[in-house]
Amino acid sequence: MNVHFGSRSKAGRVATWLLLSILSAAAVGGWLTLDRWLFVRRPIVVGILHSQTGPMAVSERSMIDAEVLALEEINRTGGLLGRPVRWVIADGASDGPTFARQAESLIREHGACVIFGCWTSACRKSVLPVVEAHDHLLVYPMAYEGLEMSPNIIYTGAAPNQQITPAVQWCHDTLQARRFFLVGSDYIWPHCVNAIAADQIAGLDAKLVGEAYLPFGSTAADDLAARIAAAKPDVILSTVVGDSALPFARAIRAAGMLPETTPIVTFAVAENELQGPAAADMAGNYAAWNYFQSIERPENLAFVGAFKARYGGERTTSDVIVAAYDSVRLWAQAVREAESADVRPVRNAMRHQSMNAPEGIIAIDPETQHTWRPVFIGQVRGDGQFDIVWTSRTAVRPVPFPISRSRPEWEAFVADLQRAWGGQWANPYGTAAGRLPSPEATR
Repeated sequence: MNVHFGSRSKAGRVATWLLLSILSAAAVGGWLTLDRWLFVRRPIVVGILHSQTGPMAVSERSMIDAEVLALEEINRTGGLLGRPVRWVIADGASDGPTFARQAESLIREHGACVIFGCWTSACRKSVLPVVEAHDHLLVYPMAYEGLEMSPNIIYTGAAPNQQITPAVQWCHDTLQARRFFLVGSDYIWPHCVNAIAADQIAGLDAKLVGEAYLPFGSTAADDLAARIAAAKPDVILSTVVGDSALPFARAIRAAGMLPETTPIVTFAVAENELQGPAAADMAGNYAAWNYFQSIERPENLAFVGAFKARYGGERTTSDVIVAAYDSVRLWAQAVREAESADVRPVRNAMRHQSMNAPEGIIAIDPETQHTWRPVFIGQVRGDGQFDIVWTSRTAVRPVPFPISRSRPEWEAFVADLQRAWGGQWANPYGTAAGRLPSPEATR
């Protein structure tokens, strides 16, 4: 009897063990399924890094708006890979070292899988070693001087041959300019742009009658305007940025240099800076960009309508706004293609993305990681919009290193500037003298 009972007890214990094993496996499987589901639904985190304070905030806040608009549109259509996208906005405060610290924080503390950000080249140069050290990804939506190629940056703004050199050629051919004055804010971008322009001016057998710089963020431009007036240029090429740009234009006008006789061609002022009374300071002058709000394309009308619907009918779009918006959309396309939000597969997928953007067909060049974009020159109207006076019609292939010098020569030029500024990307020593007009040039 004991044996019979023991056999039944053993069988019962086996059945109980099997039942517990099944229940345990089901529980583990359930937890794994739940964990997998939670992972799939975990937000994709992206970083937005622009100046919300400091002298560049007037220009960069609108880039944040554009990037947020694109991300909101992505989430309204179901997110990416079935996951919502969450963004963290960091303030670079118009300061290179602050940009670098914020980029580090976005990567390490917030787990951002991409950073959309920067305006000035000084700030991009500060962020570059951070993203390279982490083998990460920065999407840089700003026209810049070129002279750089990093595997960790996708450049969606203009290279110099998509903004600077077409504008110099147009000034020579259309404005009949033979005497050029180069002026900029005192940091890496204007110095490089002016070197590129100076090479081209020499090649056109025209005269560079002066080159000068305003301290970054300065609004005191009267003395500089007097220097420019004394040089008697036919045209002023301006890379004065941020809070300095409109005071400089006012000083030029007050010094008697009117658009009809001595126009400014700016590479840094767009619709966003020309709202309200500010338009009067620049009306009649020119700007070279890859986009203007006045472009008549269905894709642009739709974008302008969406931007105004989100932020108010009084808001305007501009090149940097569109470049920021395009950047997010190109990244989203790459995520879908890679079927992953991880940095490396997305970075590789971005190298051959293209789309029908508000400004026209654009495409990332796989060799340089810069972007094919059309080029436009516009004349400022009294309402702060632009009449387009010249266009390349089709997208222009980006050339980051102009052919007037070899790549090693350009890289040495950039390194020499940084060395002269004590390792910084902006001149910490005050106004640079630049090239003073020669006696022959002022005649």
